[in-house]
Amino acid sequence: MVTDTPIIEFSDVSFKYHAQKEPTLKNINLKIYPGEKILIAGQSGSGKSTLAHCLNALIPCSFTGDMSGTLRVCGKEPAKLGVFGMSQKVGTVLQDTDGQFIALTVAEDLAFALENDEVPRDEMIAKVAEVSDKLELTNFLGSAPGALSGGQKQRVSLGGVMACDVKILLFDEPLANLDPATGKRTISLIDDIMHDEDMTVVIIEHRLEDVLYKDVDRVVLMDGGRIVADMHPDELLCSDLLVDNGIREPLYISALKAAGVKISPDTHPQHIETMDISPYKDAVHSWYHEAKFEHVGRETENLLEVKNLKYRYDESRQVIDDVSFEIKKGELVSLVGKNGAGKSTLASLICGFNKQDEGTILFAGEDIADLSIAQRGEKIGYVMQSPNQMISKPMIFDEVSLGLVTRGVPEAEIKERVNEILKICGLYPFRNWPVSALSFGQKKRVSIASILVMKPELLILDEPTAGQDYKHYTEIMEFIRDIRRQMPITIVMITHDMHLMLEYTDRTLVLTDGKLIMNATPAEVLTDNKVCDKAYLKRTSLYDLAMKCGIEDASEFAARFIEDERRRK
Repeated sequence: MVTDTPIIEFSDVSFKYHAQKEPTLKNINLKIYPGEKILIAGQSGSGKSTLAHCLNALIPCSFTGDMSGTLRVCGKEPAKLGVFGMSQKVGTVLQDTDGQFIALTVAEDLAFALENDEVPRDEMIAKVAEVSDKLELTNFLGSAPGALSGGQKQRVSLGGVMACDVKILLFDEPLANLDPATGKRTISLIDDIMHDEDMTVVIIEHRLEDVLYKDVDRVVLMDGGRIVADMHPDELLCSDLLVDNGIREPLYISALKAAGVKISPDTHPQHIETMDISPYKDAVHSWYHEAKFEHVGRETENLLEVKNLKYRYDESRQVIDDVSFEIKKGELVSLVGKNGAGKSTLASLICGFNKQDEGTILFAGEDIADLSIAQRGEKIGYVMQSPNQMISKPMIFDEVSLGLVTRGVPEAEIKERVNEILKICGLYPFRNWPVSALSFGQKKRVSIASILVMKPELLILDEPTAGQDYKHYTEIMEFIRDIRRQMPITIVMITHDMHLMLEYTDRTLVLTDGKLIMNATPAEVLTDNKVCDKAYLKRTSLYDLAMKCGIEDASEFAARFIEDERRRK
């Protein structure tokens, strides 16, 4: 129940890290009341994570700097209570759940904080049983946390802080590593716990549409260390503040605006499912029938053919089960499905990291079964999700040239090819920089450049935009689109990002439990309810908008909007 007394109150709070010249937080004034659910959004570097670190006392206890103003949480000053004291009031669930696990089993992890507080054994066992029951973890109490799925790991992390009877739950990008359907369930779980346990919830996340699946009281929008908006979602979505501050709008909101609609707060646009569309129907229909759209098919020859592929890690589980598909030269294809569906395994079979049990992989018409990993690497490049897993040299030029050096390419040719690829990747001005001086997005470009310099015909990208805000997501994807225009290359992207799949890819392969259940355009996939449910995808809100407007062909509607958006960019 919301009261008149704030549970969190920032009064003219500023903070500057010792290593920086400018403050990261500038005159923050914010009140959050008991029982509220607040979404804090902003681009990378906007200050939202620093604000969160103030709430759990990591600032100033772990991250030192100059702090001014007053902050009170539950009536106390975090700086005085310290990290341990605040952990009993603010439960923090990190983006990287693996970094939060302490114990060898789920039960031990849930009990860890209680053991530290010397809670009596009987009381501790009862509390663990209570929390695990609420979070549907009872059957996993003996399991290792690291062996669980992404959604289950989230619940274990949440259970670890709930066991302490905290009053505030703080989530730092809870959706970053989850497939769309698991993310949706996570938002539902947070909502249920908030109401059942009478908690206050603060969520830091740039996937705004996914968080707004359930009611949010206010969205606090940050930019440049300042709060630029503190509004109810219905009001915020009617403005241009999200786009102006580098945050992606929900797709149905973008589509309504593309149709020339002036959205009003009284139509309650926070949820497409309950929004009153009636004032906008005619405008959407007119836009739909007038929008230019051309069905463009690729008539080029096949580059990759996968025929009846089967693979199992052990006798008990068929990871890839009779998968067949073709990819044409020059295509950009998305590979999607829930966590554990077999996407990365399929990529590893194509690259030769693992060898299939049955089936054939043809590359440019030739069977590549007898080619080594190195030989396949001449034709197929694979870029991991984290650039830090790939980069091994301290300097940019040395990193990008490494593959050529190990293959004995002459020095003059190495210099020419590296400089050429650095120009294509927008990295030429930094060629003599250390890798450590780059941003995450720039490091991602370096890891891609180090593969492209080998002139592969097929490039496989694993989650190229994971954890990126809309600005950096757009930079990476436009960079990939530029590569495709400038080089004769075919691209496969493994992704959980439904917008990326719609906006940038020509075709989508959907894997579920090792089986290929759909091979179609992105718009056709994301407007197919059965496939979305089975593959843990999130049906696009463009489908809901089309249905509410009486447009029967939701796939065509989605495709026309994406084509229109591409032209406007």
